[in-house]
Amino acid sequence: MSDRTPPRLLDLAAISLLRDEALTISTLEYLPTELFPSLFMGAFYGRRMETLKALVQAWPFVCLPLGGLMQKPHRRTLQAVLDGLDVLLAQEVRPRRCRLRVLDLQNTGQNFWRMWSGAKARAGSSSSMAPVTENSSRTEQPLAPLKVFIELHLKKRTLGKFFTYLIRWVEQRKGSAHLCYRKLEIVSMPKENIKEVLSMVQLDCIQEVELNCTCKLSTLGVFAPLLGDMINVQRLRLSHVHASPFAEQEQQQHVVQFTSQILRLHHLRDLCMESPSFLEGRLDQMLRCLVTPLDNLAITNCLLTESDLTHLSQCPNVSQLKKLNLSGVTLTNFSPELLQVLLEKVATTLQELDLDLCRILDPHLEAILPALSRCSQLRSLSICGNFFSVAVMEKLLGHTTGLLSLREELYPVPLESYSSQGVLLLERLVPLQNELLEILRDLGRPRSIWISLRPCPYCGDDKCVHMEPAL
Repeated sequence: MSDRTPPRLLDLAAISLLRDEALTISTLEYLPTELFPSLFMGAFYGRRMETLKALVQAWPFVCLPLGGLMQKPHRRTLQAVLDGLDVLLAQEVRPRRCRLRVLDLQNTGQNFWRMWSGAKARAGSSSSMAPVTENSSRTEQPLAPLKVFIELHLKKRTLGKFFTYLIRWVEQRKGSAHLCYRKLEIVSMPKENIKEVLSMVQLDCIQEVELNCTCKLSTLGVFAPLLGDMINVQRLRLSHVHASPFAEQEQQQHVVQFTSQILRLHHLRDLCMESPSFLEGRLDQMLRCLVTPLDNLAITNCLLTESDLTHLSQCPNVSQLKKLNLSGVTLTNFSPELLQVLLEKVATTLQELDLDLCRILDPHLEAILPALSRCSQLRSLSICGNFFSVAVMEKLLGHTTGLLSLREELYPVPLESYSSQGVLLLERLVPLQNELLEILRDLGRPRSIWISLRPCPYCGDDKCVHMEPAL
């Protein structure tokens, strides 16, 4: 006998209906709501374009998560869906069954299709995915503007054919359809093109912004007014924005153009700045523009002044951080008390701490250990690429043994493993690993730590990804 799960009655019904496309279309008004997802999946994969067009006009859910079915943009399928929407948008009142308000082309709707296909147990529906009820289905209401959600990745000088076609479709239906991007990623595109594309977008729908390219501070200044209109942004990531060789006054003008727009982002919770060379000596300008407490803050691979770190430790809007990442920021020349104050401020909320490649030495680590030991919610601690002796690492392990939530610990190989010329000596490494292992046993709580070699003997990187576990 076969162990294969027999097909569900819903699936068999959908297969039977799809054999006669005309019959399917004529009976949509009378079919049970539960049959629509199976029918749509069958029509989608079977390329039954007329059936897709009709299903859209009778769709009994608030959202059609089409992106969850498309591994890659498929223009012919999209055309059929948009043709159905055109019929829908041309009507003054919505049809009796149709509840559609959102076309979601993001890759976020797989759970909806798995739930209705039986691949995943239904654990409850959001209002956007809930089926229409009998009472509401009989009520005719004016058709509200349709929202089309999509992730926008600006990676080339021009948009691809799929995005160009979609943008033109929405542009021709102003008032009845709005293009909404929850995530905007700009990798490489001229400033003029960025402004042209974003002029067609409902900017207050954007929740996540990534400017992930090597660009000049002047580009950030041009982008700033657009950012200010993205008032619902929750996550902002800037990568490799460098100060241009302008006069100090001109640089300051661009920084002010950008930071002044942060004041409008009342929902910002996650701020990540990688290699922001313009930030040195100006971090206070960014911090004082924050209007709500951050959950996550990353400032990485850049130079900061002691004044910057002072402002960071005193900023009220970092007092509830869950994640703090200062990797690649040299902390050697600063008073270790500044980092201590910062850790004390976030001790009750901090869950992840990354201080890789900060050139931290024994005295700096010892200074922050008392504060670190009070981070009761800490789950992940990474301090690879720094310079600690076995004696101080023993103190570190002792101070963190009471952190019961700590599950991921990434540490550098002790200084004693290297020669005076900085060469890793494997004959020293093994006994030192055993010594750390004995320290862990003496502390009495089962845990595992990961030791990073510097530089990595496999890839040469300062932060080794080929770590060795010490259990």
